[in-house]
Amino acid sequence: MTTAVAQRLGHCRNTPHILVLLLAIIPACRADHPPSALAAGHAGVPGARTIVPPAGNEWTLPSGDYAATRFSSLAQITPANVAQLKVASTFSTGVLQGHEGNPLVVNNTMYVVTPFPNLLYAIDLTKPGGAVKWVYEPRPSDKSVGIACCDVVNRGASYANGRIYYNTLDAHTVAVDASSGKEIWKVKVGNIDIGETVTMAPLVVNNKVIVGNSGAELGVRGWIKALDAGSGKELWRAYSTGPDRDVLIGPNFKPFYPEYRAADLGTSTWTGDQWKLGGGTAWGWFSYDPQLNLLYYGTANPGVWNPDMRPGDNKWSMTIFARNLDNGEARWAYQMTPHDAWDYDGVNELMLADMQIDGRERKVLVHPDRNGFVYTIDRETGEVITTGKFVFTNWADSIGHRTGRPVENPAYRTKQGEVTRGICPSATGAKDQQPGAFSPLTGWFYFGNTNVCMDYEGTEANYIAGTPYVGASVKMYAGPGGNGKRGGLNAWDAAQGKAAWHIDEKFPVWSGVLATAGGVVFYGTMDGWFKAVDAKDGHELWKFKVGSGIVGNPISYTGPDGKQYIAVYSGIGGWMGAVAFPDVSTDDPYTALGVAGAIPDIKQASAMGGMLYVFSL
Repeated sequence: MTTAVAQRLGHCRNTPHILVLLLAIIPACRADHPPSALAAGHAGVPGARTIVPPAGNEWTLPSGDYAATRFSSLAQITPANVAQLKVASTFSTGVLQGHEGNPLVVNNTMYVVTPFPNLLYAIDLTKPGGAVKWVYEPRPSDKSVGIACCDVVNRGASYANGRIYYNTLDAHTVAVDASSGKEIWKVKVGNIDIGETVTMAPLVVNNKVIVGNSGAELGVRGWIKALDAGSGKELWRAYSTGPDRDVLIGPNFKPFYPEYRAADLGTSTWTGDQWKLGGGTAWGWFSYDPQLNLLYYGTANPGVWNPDMRPGDNKWSMTIFARNLDNGEARWAYQMTPHDAWDYDGVNELMLADMQIDGRERKVLVHPDRNGFVYTIDRETGEVITTGKFVFTNWADSIGHRTGRPVENPAYRTKQGEVTRGICPSATGAKDQQPGAFSPLTGWFYFGNTNVCMDYEGTEANYIAGTPYVGASVKMYAGPGGNGKRGGLNAWDAAQGKAAWHIDEKFPVWSGVLATAGGVVFYGTMDGWFKAVDAKDGHELWKFKVGSGIVGNPISYTGPDGKQYIAVYSGIGGWMGAVAFPDVSTDDPYTALGVAGAIPDIKQASAMGGMLYVFSL
């Protein structure tokens, strides 16, 4: 590592960002048992298939393909031989914050984006053990570290047109020449002075770079933008709140549910001008259907957690949007959690597939939401087809398929000045943004989960630009089953809206998932185990202990030697994982927006890290 790079990394050893500030502002059920797999014993879903070619020898997009399946067509690694996996190489990024996201592999080069300061490494895979070809340093503003909500993470990059595109924490998007590491363009997409940061991985489609912002906990107004891939020029922008002209809702907007068809719901479902601080940021994942030319994504929680400060449904927070890629015009929208009172961000992945449901072929998107429900939705119309709970969930009993609205349990709605106890799941959600996978071999969807509950009290909050705007006191703790079952891995039958099988884990599963044509599913744990299980029944096949908890997403690719490789980041962090940081105290269970009460023992299970691990047979 050069001296210059080392100097850039020095201040990342500590955690001075806004997570620490929020610790004091926000105040989770309780209780250690080994993981257990519960095989359902049935053989998958007939007629389920991918809609675009999946990832193969290379991994060029954040989720492997436009449909966000995280499915690899490589099949050298199978249940019969996966136990022979060994470490092929490792690489230290030199950064100790949370390593979310995943590398890319293009033309025998691997590209690694670090947390702040968002270095981009190009690693030559033709050299034994890999060798650094170049390092690009975008030099983001240190000020962004102080306002980032929940660690200084970065969820990765996209490759297109000989360029690597990614975002920096201080709300810039960059295009870098993939061969030389030379900066081609760098544009400002947000304003850190009002609390906007950018942590998500952009998606490049048809010469457009799609990006979204973070910062709902600072009263930021959510948006997504399409940038010209050649120049970085903004082509269109769609806000999550505000009048229809800002949300890009026009005559071609045809939502399935009638209640969404009134004009300017992005203002009328708020009180006064509260929509201007409305959150609904888009810091998760994008997917795209090339046949329909529709872009899909979810929006986050409404601004200010205290629901009594923003009466109404608060559209279009907590909403799945389908937009015309060419001009950003909304085709349909569906709000999963109207008038969110629990911080159930809706930014999780939207996995696209075609499948037979009730004897009819449907074009679907499958979305495991933080609110505890998995949604199977017709991606042409926005109709909810099936739903089901994937962890213990009590804030709502079901989703009404005629209306699409949750059937709430009023005992668990939160209020200002009153502690509502025993809400499940907690504000961290039944799962966070860590993306799942779809296997056309089984027809099932695979994703991690968090089994944590909470006590929640709304509190008064005042808006000051660039500072925390939360308005809640939260305490979290283990859900049913206690500390030995605070997370797990799910295989989900989206056609029937129910689990195929489930594996329990001691800690929340905060990693993404990879499914392969070899019939193996890979994921990681917060205490540092990288695991392979059988896609058919969840039987554990192999595991390896890495140096730090895994909150990144595994990928697969073919090396120059023709062998299949599996790669994953190690480096605990993110909202939940930040409890492992030395400067985050667990003495107060309300610390870190309440997650300190949920996993205080993570400090004994994982230290900070920053490594890439590559495995092969």
